[in-house]
Amino acid sequence: MTRKVAIVGSGYMGGGIAQVLALSGATVALADVSAEVAENNYQRLINESKDFVADGLFPEDATEKLEQHLSVAASVEEAVADADFIEEAVPEVLDIKNDIHARISAAAKPEAIIASNTSTISIGEMAKSVQHPGRFLGVHFSNPSPFIPGVEIIPHAGTDGATVEAAKQIVESTGKETAVVKDVTGFVLNRLQYALFHEATQLVEEGVADPEDIDTLVRTTFGFRLPFFGPFAIADMAGLDVYNFCYKSLQTDFPERFATPKILSDLVEAGKLGTKSGAGFLDVPSERTPELIAYRNKAYVAMQKLIEDLGPAPLQ
Repeated sequence: MTRKVAIVGSGYMGGGIAQVLALSGATVALADVSAEVAENNYQRLINESKDFVADGLFPEDATEKLEQHLSVAASVEEAVADADFIEEAVPEVLDIKNDIHARISAAAKPEAIIASNTSTISIGEMAKSVQHPGRFLGVHFSNPSPFIPGVEIIPHAGTDGATVEAAKQIVESTGKETAVVKDVTGFVLNRLQYALFHEATQLVEEGVADPEDIDTLVRTTFGFRLPFFGPFAIADMAGLDVYNFCYKSLQTDFPERFATPKILSDLVEAGKLGTKSGAGFLDVPSERTPELIAYRNKAYVAMQKLIEDLGPAPLQ
C-alpha cells in the first residue's frame, strides 16, 4: 500500500523532506501559506532534482519519480485530509507552529501521525495545540535533508509507543537512520553541535588559534573519525583510562569546564577501560579488537582518498 504523506511548509527544509519521502515511493502532498507558494516551491524542487540527477546526486529516474509522487495542495487542510503521516516544517516560532498544528489536527484523520521538524522547540509544549497528542512527536531532519542520513525521533511524554515505532519505520523506509531521544532543550544533535561550537569560539576569543586553523584541526583529526565512529566508540578505542587522565590534565586550567564525567570515572574504577578490556561504553568484545582496528584503518584511508578526489571546499 502506498503511504500518503503531507508536508506543511514547502521551503528549503520542507521541500527537501518532501523529496526524500516522494523518492521512497510515498504519495506526497505539499502545502504552504498559499497554493501559489507551494506551486513555486514544487517547481523549484523539480528543477533542483534535474540538477541533482545531472550531477549524479539523485538516481536517473528521480525527476520522473518526483513528478509522479509529489503534488501541490490548495491548502493545508486539503493536504492533510487523507494523509497517514504529516510533517510540519514551518518557521521556528512557537505561535506559528501551534496555529499550524491546530489546523492540521482538526483536518487530519484522528489516527494520522503528526510530526514537527523543529530543531529547538519543546515537543511537549507544541503537543498542547494538537488534538489526540499521543500521535504527535518530533521528526528532525538535518540540512540538507536529501543528503544527511541521520534523523532525530523525539517523542514527548505523552507520545504513544506505536507512534514512535511507526515514525521510525516511515523514516527508515527512505534509507535514513533514526535515533530516538528525549524531549529536552536542544535534543541531542544541537546540544553536541553547539557544545563544540561554544568551545571553538572560546579558543578564538582567548587567542589560542584562529577560526581557519581550528576548522583544519577539527576536520583532519577527531572530526575525521566521526563519519565512522561516535564519541563513545572513539573513547572506548582510545582507552577510558586515557580519557580519565586527560580530564585531570584539562582541569589544571579549566576545573569546572572539564570536570570528569561520573559515568567515565565509574567505568574506570570498575576496570572497564574500553576495547582493550572488552568492556566500556559499548562493550566491544576484546577478541573483535583486531577486526575493529582493521576496519578503522581501512575507513580512514578511504576517507582521505575521498577528500583528495573531491579537492578542497570552495571556502575562499
